[in-house]
Amino acid sequence: MATRRKHESRTSGKKREMRPSTPVEWNPKTKLGKMVRGGQITNMSDALETGLPLREPEIVDLLLSDVDDEVIDVNMVQRMTDSGRRVKFLISVAVGNNNGFIGFGQAKGKEVGSSIRKAIDNAKLNIIKIKRGCGSWECGCGEPHTVPFAIKGKSGSVEILLKPAPRGIGLATGNVAKKMLTLAGIKDCWTFTSGKTKTTVNYAKAVFNALEQNSEMRVMKNEIKKVGIVSGSIAPVVQEQPSKSIQGEA
Repeated sequence: MATRRKHESRTSGKKREMRPSTPVEWNPKTKLGKMVRGGQITNMSDALETGLPLREPEIVDLLLSDVDDEVIDVNMVQRMTDSGRRVKFLISVAVGNNNGFIGFGQAKGKEVGSSIRKAIDNAKLNIIKIKRGCGSWECGCGEPHTVPFAIKGKSGSVEILLKPAPRGIGLATGNVAKKMLTLAGIKDCWTFTSGKTKTTVNYAKAVFNALEQNSEMRVMKNEIKKVGIVSGSIAPVVQEQPSKSIQGEA
């Protein structure tokens, strides 16, 4: 009987892990959540511009339906206590819609699955809106494919410099920064790093710190037009197809 009870408890735990983290019915508790639920705010840019704290991940789920997540690092933390050795997992996750929004979060727990879900929710609460443009003097295409200006980020001993790159260069950087810049929607970028970049968490935090500097930077109106700076998401361009009558005449 004892073995059967243990088996049943393990299977029930697996079923709980497979449940979606976002509930079907959401009852907002914050002012921003109530405004989103009521339809007063319909996009993420307006939600961030209100200045209200983002404390419910369901807001991001409703306003940004196409959010992708990437596990940056999984670190095992051990601690000795009187009862023995305790092991926990520290998870670092980045989320983004590949179109101007990115977030970074961490969580610690006894199980990897639940810790990843918690880290994803924390990353959604830290989501920011970045600026993109064509800041490279070698390009001048006017399309928002790279960072509009050089920005620096730092975390621990790691320092990173993001510089505008011409179109077609791609992301000339390491794997961690490449994942985060892709989630942010940046297609071309030069990067210069210093410090212990093998420390994955500090490397990711330095990239996110640079993107935070990007979002907080104030730009003059003439520079916005000159560089083609766009904040947040960019609507896809829909090409109009010729009508059937025109095709028949041709």
